[in-house]
Amino acid sequence: MAQPRPKKALGQNFLTDRNVLARIADAVGIGPGDRILEVGPGRGALTALLAERAERVVAVELDRELVPLLREEFAGRGNVEVVEADILAVDLSRLLRERGDGTWKVAANLPYNISSQVLFRFLECRRLFSLLVLMLQKEVGERLLAPPACKEYGALTVLFRLHFQIQREFTVKPGSFHPVPKVDSVVLGFTPLPAPRADVGDEECFRRVVKAAFSQRRKTLWNCLRGAALTGNDAILATALERCGIDPGRRGETLSLEEFAALSRELCAAAGGTGPAGKILA
Repeated sequence: MAQPRPKKALGQNFLTDRNVLARIADAVGIGPGDRILEVGPGRGALTALLAERAERVVAVELDRELVPLLREEFAGRGNVEVVEADILAVDLSRLLRERGDGTWKVAANLPYNISSQVLFRFLECRRLFSLLVLMLQKEVGERLLAPPACKEYGALTVLFRLHFQIQREFTVKPGSFHPVPKVDSVVLGFTPLPAPRADVGDEECFRRVVKAAFSQRRKTLWNCLRGAALTGNDAILATALERCGIDPGRRGETLSLEEFAALSRELCAAAGGTGPAGKILA
């Protein structure tokens, strides 16, 4: 296939290291009957490896210049479909359900500039997948794997830990890409859990509480939650924290997933709402 120039506007860094490509394909653990969603196939180097093992590969590419080249490259492979689409805008559920029942695996080298947005798309659609193998900027990977009470621990950590088992596969150095990025990358495996790790009650309420707790990291949990106007009553907030055994002087980064879950349940129940209509979400 011809070699189009990487587009900075699309955050393109093409993976060229054959050893890394093979390790990603191995991490996906493709078995008989597996179907793979590849996001951002680029020049198709990983696509080719996936297609050798998978029953079907659906590669979603935004770059209009790359799409026809990819289709030409894989025209002889009946198990590869190249879809021109924006992963942030396409209806993933419809895209995959139209191509058969059952779950899919994901392989993706995510552009750094949209990685968090794509992660949240996958979080929303997690029931479609049995495994996601994603290459991310190392900094984002460290946040996803971080334990409480460290600077990397944040809302991203808590929200993804609720629904995924996340495993570090390996680190990738800048020299494995063209053009060469300025930072290291990391490949992580995300296995969706059959049920959330904790009972959070209303999940939208839980997200609001978690995001508020990390909104101003230097401030106490009390000030962050109070400043976010999660309740219209200080007494409700004080009672909820007390019932959970959480010191209001702590910072959000010190709370475990289970503590966030308990606090969310208390706040939602105290405000008299169990869903988006509850007062806590006003």
